[in-house]
Amino acid sequence: MPHSVTLIRSSSLSSVAEYAYASTAAVGDYRGQAARAFENMRIALADAGASVQDVLSTRVLVATSRQVDLVAAWEVVRDSFGEHDVPSTLMGVTVLGYQDQLVEIEAVAAVLDS
Repeated sequence: MPHSVTLIRSSSLSSVAEYAYASTAAVGDYRGQAARAFENMRIALADAGASVQDVLSTRVLVATSRQVDLVAAWEVVRDSFGEHDVPSTLMGVTVLGYQDQLVEIEAVAAVLDS
């Protein structure tokens, strides 16, 4: 059975590390894409001067008609927030904006002006 995640090791960074430096989620991997979407959200929040603890609410869009896929994506998002269990809406949609895109997270965060 083929794996849905590919680990990426980089000898140009270090050959000492005992772990992969990155990974890719394959087409059809709801959990992998949810994890990547969450990490992208975390980066966007940081660029705006915020963190996941500043998130007020989310809307998680999952391109599927199967509840099991919705739950798989949601479990990753929920677990990634940890104890910061913000109000969220989980929605199954027919299609998202990019080819093979399965998960999208929309977050509203409170950011203080400097």
